[in-house]
Amino acid sequence: MPIEINMQSSATKVKGQGVGSAYIEQVGLIKEMSDKFTVYENKHIKTPIVHYHTIDPKFAIMKRSLTSKGTSVCYVHMVPETVDSSLNLPGPFRKIFYWYMIKFYKSMDHLVTVNSYFVDVLSEKYGVPREKITYIPNYVSSDAFHPVSAQQKQEYRKKYGIPEDAFVVMSAGQLQVRKGIFDFLKIAEKMPDVTFVWAGGFSFGAITDGYKEIQKVLDAPPANVKFLGIVDREYMNEVFNLADVMFLASFEELFPMTILEAMCVNMPVLLRDLPIYEGILFDFYLKESSVDGFISVIRRLMSDKGYYDAACAMSKRGNEFYSKENIMKMWDEYYTGLYNALQDEKK
Repeated sequence: MPIEINMQSSATKVKGQGVGSAYIEQVGLIKEMSDKFTVYENKHIKTPIVHYHTIDPKFAIMKRSLTSKGTSVCYVHMVPETVDSSLNLPGPFRKIFYWYMIKFYKSMDHLVTVNSYFVDVLSEKYGVPREKITYIPNYVSSDAFHPVSAQQKQEYRKKYGIPEDAFVVMSAGQLQVRKGIFDFLKIAEKMPDVTFVWAGGFSFGAITDGYKEIQKVLDAPPANVKFLGIVDREYMNEVFNLADVMFLASFEELFPMTILEAMCVNMPVLLRDLPIYEGILFDFYLKESSVDGFISVIRRLMSDKGYYDAACAMSKRGNEFYSKENIMKMWDEYYTGLYNALQDEKK
């Protein structure tokens, strides 16, 4: 009989955040293995494996009743450091929230992190036993994100009001200071002949870090910058395909879904040079660390076809590396291993 897994999540309640996309993709992937796993979503039933995708207080309350005869898993999509640079939380509330977050993680039997870098952070900084932590990267379906024809690309540009002959640099994600929005704008100001597009908004409203400063820009954006707001995920493939380059200037990340989505489209990916990318993105992307450096790379992508084609090939290799088959195998082995260990304990 298939192994039963109860997925617990509220990730899709807030639009425009990567955790929701990651949840949709991961659950969809496991459901494809219906011969091995039966997936329930947000059901109050006991199953051998209960997988928490978010850290809602109600899940902490329900945990004992749901996992009394099984084992618990929690997806780690954030740690205090990433929240600190994303949301403006009052001091006392921030301390309580961070305490609760780590307590929730420690209450789990097992943790899965989307970036190997955070295995060390969780174990060495927050005291989570290393043997409880497993690294399994994010995944994006090529059915949802894929390249389109040149004609379709022009139709998307027309739909979103983008000039047909423009060189388009796009970014995607929540409008936050840590996402590099102000460097994005500086580069746009220095490259008036390039069109810059940002898909994303304030998923958490006024508590977003830098909300007032960013809102001023939204009220009067530069002529060559187009803010699309929060785009429903079903339309994001259009946004990636209307662009020539995916540029993410973030100062801090775990494993952005937008990078995997861009790689599915096989477009050049330009990122800030961060240590956290080294062990997950290898040589699949272009990197720089300053406004001038980013401008230099974008200029070369515009003028050097060989360089542009090579960058597309790098992205395509990344998509192949994080293929459905590879990630599916990792989840298959992980859940099956948990279930077998649980059966051994009962014996």
